[in-house]
Amino acid sequence: MISPAFFPAMGGSLSLQGYAPGATNPKICDMAEENARIVRPGQGRSGRLGGMGVRFMVSGDESGGGFALVEHPLKPHALGAPLHRHSREDEYSYVLEGRIGAMLGDEVISGEPGDLIFKPRDQWHTFWNAGDTEARLLEIISPAGFERYFAELVDLFLGGRPAPEILAEVRSRYGLESDPGSIARLVEEHGLILE
Repeated sequence: MISPAFFPAMGGSLSLQGYAPGATNPKICDMAEENARIVRPGQGRSGRLGGMGVRFMVSGDESGGGFALVEHPLKPHALGAPLHRHSREDEYSYVLEGRIGAMLGDEVISGEPGDLIFKPRDQWHTFWNAGDTEARLLEIISPAGFERYFAELVDLFLGGRPAPEILAEVRSRYGLESDPGSIARLVEEHGLILE
């Protein structure tokens, strides 16, 4: 049994309404009831950030701030981002299809469908599609807020790749450090492309 103490550590809380021993379907409440919904394939705002897409599925406003959920489709061999680290949130990448390569600190790993890649705040990391077909992952961001960074980038990328100084200003507002100098090395070492 998972301890309720586990959930606050992940930025959330646990409340069981109507729970009784032997109950078959206790109600777990973290999101406001008026926001209960189904997000079907293809629904939700989406956009492209070069070789990586983003589809917004659950925002921090909808979850009470505990988490946000986005989907990232990646073109074959696409680099998702330069090496970077977050100061405010943890990320959990659940691989839906394809093969995801990731660098976590100095360690390079590979995730297959069903794998969860944990990227804790303050750890340098990056990720990419390590295969010849499109890959997709669900990204859980906890606590929420960083999904707004992706929303801003989608708007900025509508006019083409933004200037480095504009990207740097957006990153700083979200507590994100980035190493743009890592791009050439990552592309070379892992056979990647950057759109």
